[in-house]
Parts: sequence; structure tokens; C-alpha cells
Amino acid sequence: MNRKLSIKEIAQLTGVSTATVSRVINNNGRFSEETRKRVQNIIEKYGYEPNRVAKSLRINKSNTVGIIVPDITNSFFSSTVQQIEAYLFEHGYSTIICNTAHNQEKESQYLKVLESEMVDGIIIISGAIDFKSTDLHSKLPLICIDRNPKDNDVLFVGSDHYAGAVLATEYLLKQTQDITIMSPKQKSVATLERLRGFQDVTKKNTQITSTVFLYDDVEEPIQHFLIQKRNTASVFGIFANSDDLAAKILLQAHLLGIQIPEQLKLVGFDDAPIAQVCYPQLTTVRQNKKEIAELASERLIKLIHNLPIKGKKNIQVPVKLVVRGTA
Repeated sequence: MNRKLSIKEIAQLTGVSTATVSRVINNNGRFSEETRKRVQNIIEKYGYEPNRVAKSLRINKSNTVGIIVPDITNSFFSSTVQQIEAYLFEHGYSTIICNTAHNQEKESQYLKVLESEMVDGIIIISGAIDFKSTDLHSKLPLICIDRNPKDNDVLFVGSDHYAGAVLATEYLLKQTQDITIMSPKQKSVATLERLRGFQDVTKKNTQITSTVFLYDDVEEPIQHFLIQKRNTASVFGIFANSDDLAAKILLQAHLLGIQIPEQLKLVGFDDAPIAQVCYPQLTTVRQNKKEIAELASERLIKLIHNLPIKGKKNIQVPVKLVVRGTA
């Protein structure tokens, strides 16, 4: 064999992951002595050709990435974090996951912790206010997912929430002229864009009845709203800001004897696992979590190694309406 091997080829020949090969080559992280010898033997036999990323490795890197998430119990966030962690691990990075519980002070503290741990970069997922990189003392590579960066040099990746809301609203309007969007009062890129999409569609239709329902604590207000609609509307539609919320609406509707989809037409957002275990199964707007996670992770790795970013600086990942049993 004349040419030298890549990390992927070394991994195939040694029967270990590319992440393990990367750790052996960089002498960073955990691996057994037996694994080190197997990798070294293959490298000595065939040679190793570092790729552009490997050539640009900076000195004293930690091979660790911080992930800041506002609510790890949220199915979209937890699934996205899982996908990011898997991608980064395959590329030789460990992760530190920080759950802020929508607390700005907690987020600031976590940023300090991540800086002190000397992470190579940070991925910030969602949040109620625009992210300022000036909150950091050092110039760390940053990627925002579903959160507007205040600084022009910070990259953004997220779903096309506006288009998703338009899809959901237009679909509901084909079935009823009485529709409501239910959304949390907490502001984020996602909630604001979904609200804007709903309102832009309903503004064009002057003959319809449209309502914006914003909530803090969800259970009791939903029940009161559904009782009112049950008694006054023959058919009505709800666009729920998330599948988790849609599932709660569905449960309350069942308890109140509201027929679905005969009287209530319901559309969620995310296509979370709960969407397929609801009864009826939930019609929803699917976010491509895998693509979002991989785009964000890939771009962060390039930033860490000072490699050029091709394509648009800010990426909106397309969404898709998935029609099931609730509308």
C-alpha cells in the first residue's frame, strides 16, 4: 500500500472507533495499552496521513465541548443534545452538558465553569434572550442553535420555525375557521417565529376567528379554555407550540369528552416520541434534529481548527408537516 491511511481506515483495520484512534494519535483521553499498541502497529505498518482538521490542531486543546441547554427534560432539547454528543464523540470530543432551567444567572455561571474547564468550544441551545459572546472572557468558538446571537461573527443553526407555523396554520384552516395558537410566555427564537407565522397567515383571512393563547402554568388555563370552546364551537383548531404541550391538550380534551378530530383539530410541533404514543397519534411539524445537531457540531469543529465555513453563515433547516390522527 503506497498511500497513507486516514483515521477512518485505521479504525476499520484495528476494530475500534474513529474517536478512539483520534485519542491515541493525540495521546488524549482514555484507551487501553492494548488499543494503543494496535493503533500504533497499523500506523507504523502503513503510515498515517493527517487530514486538514488534524493538521490544524492547536496546542493545549482539551478535546472537550460545552453544551448549554435551557431544559434537558424537553424532548426536542434532550434529543438534540444526544445527537450532538454522539457526533462529537465520534470525532474525538467529550462533552460537558449544562442545564440552565431557563435561568439567566445559572447560564452565566455555567459559562464561567466551561471557560475554567478550558473547553475548545460551546454550543448554546435556545434561550429567552439574544446570546452575547461578550459574556465570555475568552474568544471561544461558538454555535447557537435556535438562539439569536447578538454578535455577527457567531454562527446560527436552527429549524425554519416560521415556515413550520405557516404549514400548521394553513392546514388547520382547511378544516375549521376557528383556530388558536397556544404558546408559552417565555420568549425564544422558536416561539416568536412560530407566533409570527401563525399571525401572518391569520391576518390574510379576515373571515376566521383566531386567538393567541399565552400561558405560564399550563394545566388549569388549558382546561378552562377547552371547556369554553366545547360549549361554544362546533369545530375548532389548536396549533400547540410543542408536542409536549399538544399531549397535555389531548389529555384534557379526552377528560372533557371532546371528540378528536371530530370537534378538536390539533397540530403540534417537533415530532417528539410522544407524538406517536398519543391517541389519536399527533399531527405535527417535524424538526430534523439529526441535521441540526450534525450541522452545528461540524461547524463548531471547523471553528475550533480555524477552517473555513462554506455556505451560509446562518442556516435554517427545513421542516415537514406529518399528518396523523388529530387533524
